[in-house]
Amino acid sequence: MFTASERANAPLFMKPLTLLPVPAFNDNYLWVLHDGQSALVVDPGDAAPVAEALNANGLQLETILVTHHHGDHTGGVSALQAAFGSKVYAPANDPMPFVKKTPFTAVDEGSHFSALGCRWQVMAVPGHTLGHIAYFVELSNDDPILFCGDTLFSGGCGRLFEGTPAQMHQSLTRFAALPGQTRVCCAHEYTLSNLKFARAVEPENEDLMRYSVWCEERRAALEPTLPSRVEIERQINPFLRVTQSAVVAAAQSKSPASPPDPVSVLGVLREWKNNS
Repeated sequence: MFTASERANAPLFMKPLTLLPVPAFNDNYLWVLHDGQSALVVDPGDAAPVAEALNANGLQLETILVTHHHGDHTGGVSALQAAFGSKVYAPANDPMPFVKKTPFTAVDEGSHFSALGCRWQVMAVPGHTLGHIAYFVELSNDDPILFCGDTLFSGGCGRLFEGTPAQMHQSLTRFAALPGQTRVCCAHEYTLSNLKFARAVEPENEDLMRYSVWCEERRAALEPTLPSRVEIERQINPFLRVTQSAVVAAAQSKSPASPPDPVSVLGVLREWKNNS
């Protein structure tokens, strides 16, 4: 989060911002944040639904944020940048597929920039990919927002395609330390599948049971379960609860030889989820 001096330099007043999850592919959300005139989009894997949302709301695309290099997060960047002249921010240490044809600003841990009148913080969160980053913003007139890409999902976390359990644990621990009211904008609607797994890990978790019912009602009504909140994920997400005795016991029941430390527990949970 920001230091006291950084907060002091942030704008005291800003236009209210509207957050829109734009569905794409089978289960992606391409997040659009706007003030009624200017907008930013996160991980636009497909340009068409983003352009449609912008046109429907009369918005100019000011900024594009990219969390990692996978095609379902980057496929529409070049077309949108060419159409709107948007500023693009992308990871410094993840190989961007559009690097030769689209100008962008490389950012990493500790980077800050301004967009929509807000000061944004970049977090390096390796695990899903080695160079994965997230974007965090504190607002003067609303709850903070975290765009976490494929590192954190509601009730779950991303597959370890390139990183290690230790890296993912460190990344998730950083997310868990953010203010509880932070809105968690994940890039996929994986919630029901993740919660089914979470209930197998912690069948006695009453917070998890209540949240599962709410999410099932949302999906039955064709509504998104996202954004989640950091405080919710602390209560229901087994990958953020790897020090809880019930989660440790569940992991050791699957892999009795594995030690009970948090990194080992996360590794067991991730393999269990991969094969469930």
